[in-house]
Amino acid sequence: WNPLPVPQAKEEGRAALTMEKTFLSVFLLLVAVSYTLAKDSTTKSDPKASKESRPKLPQTLSRGWGDQLIWTQTYEEALFKARTTNRPIMVIHHLEECPHSQALKKAFAEHKDIQKLAEKFILLNLVYETTDKHLAPDGQYVPRVIFVDPTLTVRADVTGRYSNRLYAYEPSDIALLYSNMQKALKLLKSEL
Repeated sequence: WNPLPVPQAKEEGRAALTMEKTFLSVFLLLVAVSYTLAKDSTTKSDPKASKESRPKLPQTLSRGWGDQLIWTQTYEEALFKARTTNRPIMVIHHLEECPHSQALKKAFAEHKDIQKLAEKFILLNLVYETTDKHLAPDGQYVPRVIFVDPTLTVRADVTGRYSNRLYAYEPSDIALLYSNMQKALKLLKSEL
């Protein structure tokens, strides 16, 4: 074993100590920065930003039209169920950002008689247009409610009160919508 001369050993010891202090300083700086970034990302004071960072709850098929009701996912599924269960389909076309759709959805969801009667239908609400042109006999607008019987025939005779948008309903038309739901069920019984 050959010990280093004292001045050289002292210098290497100082270099190691300086390197150790530098490493410790860099490490502490990284810990502090990481902590600050983590803290900033979890506590935002801007409500809009915190809303965006909050995970979205999964959307149910009801999309707010009646969570206790059974909804189909696609038009094809609704057609199959209508055929096999001999129940009419109620198709609701709407958009999430549309104030008219939102207003009708609120009225529909809060109307206890409509919610009860809706249980007798195969229900489908669409936020996109289908490729079936029969579901837009007078154009593509929202909100629009169309009934389809179990023979897979669109009931063009069950309409709202507007001549330029036959299948449109507003919250003030909720009684008419309820009446049309009853009519769709009566037509089913009388025609089949």
